[in-house]
Amino acid sequence: MLISNRWQSKTALVMALGMSSITAVPIMMATSATASPDSYRVAQLFPSQPSPISQEFTNVTIPAGNFIPTRSDETDKIVITPDESMSVTLVVDTDIRSSAGTLLIPAGSEIDGELRPDGNGTRFFAQELRIRNSNQRVSINATSQKITETETINEGTDTSSILTGALIGAAAGTVLGEIFGDIDFLEVLGGAGAGALAGLLLGGRKEAEVFVINPDRDLDLTLQSDLML
Repeated sequence: MLISNRWQSKTALVMALGMSSITAVPIMMATSATASPDSYRVAQLFPSQPSPISQEFTNVTIPAGNFIPTRSDETDKIVITPDESMSVTLVVDTDIRSSAGTLLIPAGSEIDGELRPDGNGTRFFAQELRIRNSNQRVSINATSQKITETETINEGTDTSSILTGALIGAAAGTVLGEIFGDIDFLEVLGGAGAGALAGLLLGGRKEAEVFVINPDRDLDLTLQSDLML
C-alpha cells in the first residue's frame, strides 16, 4: 500500500524546554552520532529551578513539529471506509530522552486518538498521552501523515492478504459483507473481524474503496502544538 509523504527517517532530535523558557527551539534531525537505535535523544533539558547538584526537573515542553514514533499492539492492519472514523490506541515505539539521557516519554506509553476523514484521505488525530508506569495523563495535539491511497475490493479480490487479522471498522464491515456474503467472508476474517458483520444486510454491492492502514508504518506522529510534560 502506498502512502503519501513517506517518512525518510524515524530518528529525530527534539528540543525540550522548561516552563520558564521564552523561546521554542526549532526541530533538528539527529545524526547517527547523536542518536542511539534504542531511543530518541532530545536537546539539553532546562530545569524549572536549576540546581548544580540535582538534574531533576518539574516541567518540560517538547515543541511543536517534533516526531513521535508509534506502533499498534492491537492489530497489524486497520480497514476503514473513506468517510469512516475509528477510535485507536497507539503505543510509543521507543524511549524519548534528553541529550543528557533523561527519560521524557518511556516506550510503551499509550496515545489515544481517532482516525477520521481529512479532505481526500484519512489521518490519525492524537488526543491523550498516557505515560507508562505512572498515573500521568497529558493532552496531546499530534497527527499522522495523511493517508490517501485506497484499495478497491470486489468479489475477485484475494481478501486473505488484506483482511486476515485486521481491525475492521463498522462501515467497512458493512460494505464488505454486502460484497462477500456471510459465510466465506467470516471464515476469512476470523474472530476479530467477524463481530463487525453481525446483522448485516448482505448482497447487492459489487466493490468498495477502503483504506488498509498499517499502524506500525503509517501512523507515526508529529506534534502540532507544544507538548507539556
